[in-house]
Amino acid sequence: MSFKILLAETRGFCAGVERAIAVVNKALEKFGAHQVYVLHEVVHNKHVVAELAERGAHFVESLDEIPDPESKVVIFSAHGVGLETIKKAQDLKLHIIDATCPLVSRIHAKMAKAAAAHKEVVIIGHEGHQEVLGTVGQFTGPADLVHVILSVDDVQKLELKTQNAIFATQTTLSIDETAKTVAALKAKYPFIEGPRNDDTCFATQHRQAAVKLLAQACDLVLVAGSANSSNSRRLSEVAEKEGTRSYLIDDYTCITKEMLEGVQTVGITAGASVPERIVTGIIDFLKTQGATSVEGIGPQPKHRQFPLPDNI
Repeated sequence: MSFKILLAETRGFCAGVERAIAVVNKALEKFGAHQVYVLHEVVHNKHVVAELAERGAHFVESLDEIPDPESKVVIFSAHGVGLETIKKAQDLKLHIIDATCPLVSRIHAKMAKAAAAHKEVVIIGHEGHQEVLGTVGQFTGPADLVHVILSVDDVQKLELKTQNAIFATQTTLSIDETAKTVAALKAKYPFIEGPRNDDTCFATQHRQAAVKLLAQACDLVLVAGSANSSNSRRLSEVAEKEGTRSYLIDDYTCITKEMLEGVQTVGITAGASVPERIVTGIIDFLKTQGATSVEGIGPQPKHRQFPLPDNI
């Protein structure tokens, strides 16, 4: 069996992920191993988390898990947190470093303005996802004025209480599916304010556009990324919507012979929280399984860099 590999040129780390990882690494250097605690996974990738844990970072799901908090550093993940979490960290006298992606922080600012203006809010996103929880947690108005929806069906069930409303979206959603939800929302509630399209970040948009091209040229698309990574899952879904078989894999060890049966062209891409070495490992493994060539496809990535927080 022989096949060729097409590699999406736009793939892997985005600016927000690079910033969050840099924050943890710099905190470890500045404050020392075992003094640094990260609330939730700093980014949704098991390899990144494992590497940072090996360097001495502690990952916790609650601030209550941090012993002797007055002497410890807590880092908020790239997905952001709500105001109650910030207040609790302050009350515990933790040294707070915020690694929230600046594009997520921009949505947080919208929530604060909406609450101050007594507006009703619709958030389009995955209920329970860390980013959505953080965004909801930024709204200080009445709880019944915040609604989390995802699909066109959810729009049909939605009942707004006022005509003073805005919407915002999770940054890592499917561009195509979100467009349908936004269109249905605007059709039902023409008065609702919000972005022209959505708040999906540029990295998500570029990677989804690249995977469409990849899927159109391949028999199989392998997406490197962890199962809890929203943007990685969306890449695999986009490929399948193009009619191409796709699998979301953490690394090359997840690839089976059954996946590769009968393929002539295998496409590879990676979610925004995936280190390039994982992609290299997949390519090297596929070469042992019959891959004869590797070619890039799609536009070159557009690089962007976010400054680190001032207090690190």
